[in-house]
Amino acid sequence: MRGRNNDAPDPVAPGMTTIGFIGSGHVGGTLARLAVEHGHAAVVSNSRGPHTLVDLVADLGDGARAGTADEAAADGDVVVVTVPFKAYRDVPAAPLAGKVVIDTNNYYWERDGHVAELDEGATTSAELLADHLGGARVVKAFNHITSADLGSRGTPAGTPGRRALAIAGDDAEAKAVVAGLIDRWGFDVVDAGPLAEGWRFQRDMPAYGPDLDADGLREALAQAQR
Repeated sequence: MRGRNNDAPDPVAPGMTTIGFIGSGHVGGTLARLAVEHGHAAVVSNSRGPHTLVDLVADLGDGARAGTADEAAADGDVVVVTVPFKAYRDVPAAPLAGKVVIDTNNYYWERDGHVAELDEGATTSAELLADHLGGARVVKAFNHITSADLGSRGTPAGTPGRRALAIAGDDAEAKAVVAGLIDRWGFDVVDAGPLAEGWRFQRDMPAYGPDLDADGLREALAQAQR
């Protein structure tokens, strides 16, 4: 597991990328705010329709607009899926083919109902989303930090003790894109490996929740037991 080299060129230039949000709750709304603050356009959506996002768009400013989930998927160069896990099959697959998709979801059986293969550790929630989407390049990220910390704990690269966030994915280029966004938005990055390793920073694991720097996060990921 390696932290991102903060001296490496950022693969996503600010102001040149539209980020779509399928789901605009606490985490989605906070990520949309970070995106707009750093020069990206944001297309936000939820399950209730664009008319319910008027206040959020007004708060985000001129860089944001509301749309349907299909519009967020189609218009986003990078798309964030941040819906309850039980709704992952409602995410539109066709417009996401070939795109970088950031999966922030967590499986909570109390909310989502029991899923046998997840309870047994046979797969992960991110892998199930990737299977549903087919051709999308899914990267697991932002699921082990609260929205409050996401919006307040970001610091410039090189800050001592800078908080780190984990990513997992099967596509190196997609992970580089997501790592670039995370770095710009104020956090170091630790690569946990392929998408199948995303369980290491999900619920009930040592990396889930604590404010850790890159070294601490690597240790927490290594301590995870399934």
